[in-house]
Amino acid sequence: MHDLPHLAARLYGTPLLVARSKLDVILGALGPRLAGQAVSFDGDAAPGADMAVTPDGIAIVPVIGTLVARSGYLGAASGLTAYSDIAESIGAAATDPGIRAILLDVDSSGGEVGGLFDLVDHIQAIRAQCGKPIWAVADEAALSAAYAIACTADRLYVTQTGEIGSIGVVAVHRDESGADAQAGLAWTFVHAGAAKVDGNPHQPLSDSARVALQADVDALYGKFTALVAERRRLSPDAVRATEAAVYRGDQAVAAGLADKVGTLRIALADLGAALARPTISRPIAARKEVPMSEPQGEIPVIAAVPQPPAQVNADLEQRLRAEYSEISAIAAQAARLGVAIDPAEAMAKGIRPEALRRTVLDQLAERSDATDVVAAAPAAAAPKTEAESPIVRRAREAAARK
Repeated sequence: MHDLPHLAARLYGTPLLVARSKLDVILGALGPRLAGQAVSFDGDAAPGADMAVTPDGIAIVPVIGTLVARSGYLGAASGLTAYSDIAESIGAAATDPGIRAILLDVDSSGGEVGGLFDLVDHIQAIRAQCGKPIWAVADEAALSAAYAIACTADRLYVTQTGEIGSIGVVAVHRDESGADAQAGLAWTFVHAGAAKVDGNPHQPLSDSARVALQADVDALYGKFTALVAERRRLSPDAVRATEAAVYRGDQAVAAGLADKVGTLRIALADLGAALARPTISRPIAARKEVPMSEPQGEIPVIAAVPQPPAQVNADLEQRLRAEYSEISAIAAQAARLGVAIDPAEAMAKGIRPEALRRTVLDQLAERSDATDVVAAAPAAAAPKTEAESPIVRRAREAAARK
């Protein structure tokens, strides 16, 4: 026998992050059955979607169906996806050395609050630890809880007719007191604790229960909007101004809720090209791009490019620090000789210390008052330091020739 009270408890009287249209379907399908009719899951169950890996090392993680904290026996039969399953797939892809990036394939209208924000934190922690890019595509829906997951991605695509948004929270109270009266049923609750039976379906929703439920909804709404504002680089007021509306395709891009209009194939091609192009990643922003249509023909397979090990990055950082220190020393010495150099600008332009030193020497050599330049050198400098300075040595030689 199916656990109908458990199913009802997860649907009624608790906040949900689900699109209104999807909620209508759920209530229409399960509401009458939860009131006493049998629930049957006979027939062919939809096959569960598993993570796939492309030849160029991109893991496609499905985020499909109604999202719940735990799916259990209902998962395969009714299209539920558990947050724990999503976390497990992303974790496996992050630790697999053969996988270079993760693409979330999202087609969901949302689901339960329980477990969602823990999953979001888990995804962000995984990204920080593994350093692999995480992209997402709304194909064809990333609504409510599903959008909370999708917006954690570094880059978010949406199909031309795909739906994005529904940034809101809803809770449903089912009042069966009228049906009970017609059936000749009267319910009496003997309880301790004033709020113990708040929101039960056999009594109208009390004012105190409504206030408590609204406060819970408002708190979760604030958490949801703060997440979207942070990840999409929008102001919290701009996120709230959407009023939980749903945006399609280029409307979602114009609203700053997505980065580009494109299919899963386009997202895969762009991600593969990004992996083959060594660049420094930049934070996500509310970017606006011209929607593009799906390309014709097959997408060429992009050759895998091995990721540099962490030690290489550390060595590079150490070399850059040493180079900046050397450039700063040259700039300080040149300043004492009357030549102005901006170390930060030199680094930004990619000028190496050797080239910078030659530039200073050339400027000094062109001066007709090389003797004055030598005299301007600090008198307190130790002979050894001057001997080791090619700039001062060059100035002295120029003065001697005159």
